Amino acid sequence: MFLTLALLRKGIPGKQWIGKYRRPRVVTWQMKRNMIKRLEQEAENEYWISRPFMTLEQERGHAAQRREWMWLQIKDARQAKFPEHKYIADQLNHLKITKTWSS
Repeated sequence: MFLTLALLRKGIPGKQWIGKYRRPRVVTWQMKRNMIKRLEQEAENEYWISRPFMTLEQERGHAAQRREWMWLQIKDARQAKFPEHKYIADQLNHLKITKTWSS
């Protein structure tokens, strides 16, 4: 049945690039070149990832000072945005002007 369809049919039904009976894409030399470049890059990445930069002893706590500095920067930025304290005496200070009976 498939052979009969392949021999007698003139084209691919419907959209030619999608579906079960889609037209196969031609592999060009650019596609091969790009695939080889990607595979070489991936192999190089795997090479560098497989070799650690620091030993486990060096890695333990190596970023503590930087993390503390970053936390202080974040804390200072939050405190800079926080409004200053307001006291009730400053808000009611204008009432002392009209006090004539206490002097």
